[in-house]
Amino acid sequence: MSTKDFVEKDYYKVLGVPKDATEAEIKKAYRKLAREFHPDANKGDASAEARFKEISEANDILGDPKKRKEYDEARALFGNGGFRAGPGGGPGGTFNFDLGDLFGGAQGGAGAGGFGGGLGDVFGGLFNRGGPGTRTQPRRGQDIESEVTLSFTEAVDGATVPLRMSSQQPCKACSGTGDKNGTPRVCPTCVGTGQVSRGGSGSFSLTDPCVDCKGRGLIAQDPCEVCHGSGRAKSSRTMQVRIPAGVSDGQRIRLRGKGAPGERGGPAGDLYVVVHVDAHPVFGRKGDNLTVTVPVSFDEAALGGEIRVPTLGGPPVTLKIPAGTPNGRTMRARGKGAVRKDGTRGDLLVTVEVAVPKDLSDKAREALETYREATAGEDPRAELFQAAKGA
Repeated sequence: MSTKDFVEKDYYKVLGVPKDATEAEIKKAYRKLAREFHPDANKGDASAEARFKEISEANDILGDPKKRKEYDEARALFGNGGFRAGPGGGPGGTFNFDLGDLFGGAQGGAGAGGFGGGLGDVFGGLFNRGGPGTRTQPRRGQDIESEVTLSFTEAVDGATVPLRMSSQQPCKACSGTGDKNGTPRVCPTCVGTGQVSRGGSGSFSLTDPCVDCKGRGLIAQDPCEVCHGSGRAKSSRTMQVRIPAGVSDGQRIRLRGKGAPGERGGPAGDLYVVVHVDAHPVFGRKGDNLTVTVPVSFDEAALGGEIRVPTLGGPPVTLKIPAGTPNGRTMRARGKGAVRKDGTRGDLLVTVEVAVPKDLSDKAREALETYREATAGEDPRAELFQAAKGA
């Protein structure tokens, strides 16, 4: 993708969110679309795979506050067709500039692998860069996205899991040079810059990655048989990744510098891990708190008492049930929830559910009949009908 394409691409439209969307709205939109178009859910569907890459690319920019700010400023800056200088500028107040400088030398766009640099480049050397003879810029490594499924307990307590990832790495056969003998030559088209300029109207010009060397600045004299002269080869590796305690289902974790290595001294990309959490048969979760529903007998709810409540991975706790506790009341066992970022724990929210026996012994039935006679004058639905009448 050319730098011009990058500036013109509307990432907000890709995610279906307004330009003033909050970080939470962007994250929610990304998760929904990522699940819908993920290659694992659309095996063999090339259009879904392309859409997933586009969604990931948009989220990589809009999901990062710094990148989003630079992206918004870039679109505003070039939205009117050029950069206008203040007093003392060139003729007509318009300068030549290079969109490649805006992104710090990103050769292939800003998706999974290359939104480096920023608007600082525009003002820190915009008017003296990009011409013939410019040294080839370092190239940031590709970002990698992976997924992992954890058990409920692993998500609460944290876990170290193996992740097998595939990415473009420097070719081992040619040491990343692309040349079988390790002696590539400087590309004559771009003179080693990896970029070529396209003239526009007046003094306006645009820069695109060089087609002949594909933005590398070098051309193999004797192309490597493994990477066919690209200097990059697909490689798989297994990495032990620590998932922090307290992660939630759908959370996207960013591990800086754990993606594909860069080129020409450029920094490595990042690794993004999307976490999926299996449901637990007993416990649920609300933020940092765990939830559990505990059945109680009618006499425990009516007369009060103490009940034992299970905890996740620990010994049971004892809670006191006040007399007259209604069905559905929630009580709190402090410090028995999920681990927070500061190392403390949330609470266990215990909801009582009055259990109605299916089978009654003769003695129990007789006792309930006696209770019914003793409370015959009370109507538990009186207030309900009174409220309905008043409304």
